[in-house]
Amino acid sequence: MNIAIDISHVILKTDRLILRPFNMGDLNDFFAYATVKGVGELAGWSHHEDINESKAVLISYIIGKRTLALEYQGRVIGSLEFDDYDEKMLSELSPYACVELGCVLSKDYWGHDFMMEATTAVIDYCFNALNIDVIIGSHLSYNYQSLRLQEKLGFIHYKQFAYYNEELNIRNHAWITLLFNDKNIRKEILSSIYETQTGKAKS
Repeated sequence: MNIAIDISHVILKTDRLILRPFNMGDLNDFFAYATVKGVGELAGWSHHEDINESKAVLISYIIGKRTLALEYQGRVIGSLEFDDYDEKMLSELSPYACVELGCVLSKDYWGHDFMMEATTAVIDYCFNALNIDVIIGSHLSYNYQSLRLQEKLGFIHYKQFAYYNEELNIRNHAWITLLFNDKNIRKEILSSIYETQTGKAKS
């Protein structure tokens, strides 16, 4: 099941990063990486064409209280979002506290493990502060960067689904991945989906 999340007072620190709520002073930094073609597209949204578009999204981040800014040396270089997952598609997760994570990183900082560092801190926060049972990830079949990140973090590939993005006019396959707080929960969920697929009941 989805849970209520409010990150408006959350600050997480890593070796190189400060993860904190966005504010309007981040607009120019956000606009700088959001306008780069290929950055937003990997996350499912078109790169921004003007600063007013970035401003509207930034305001939604602030109001929504579910998106952390990644600050490096005084500059915002990306974001990590706590999102609701599709409870209908993943109905077998209803007994568990779940959250879906999404991330975006400025192209200037690709290849330096910044998102690995940030996501590791957020995973720790999810499991130890929020008592999340299952963290959900996803990636398009051709998004190899996201694939590698999720595999390094211990996410397992769980379900493939047909993906359509009207804004980007993309039809493709995407994967849902899962990371478990507890090995027993992992066993329960994987057993449940196996039984559903095979029709076998627990002995």
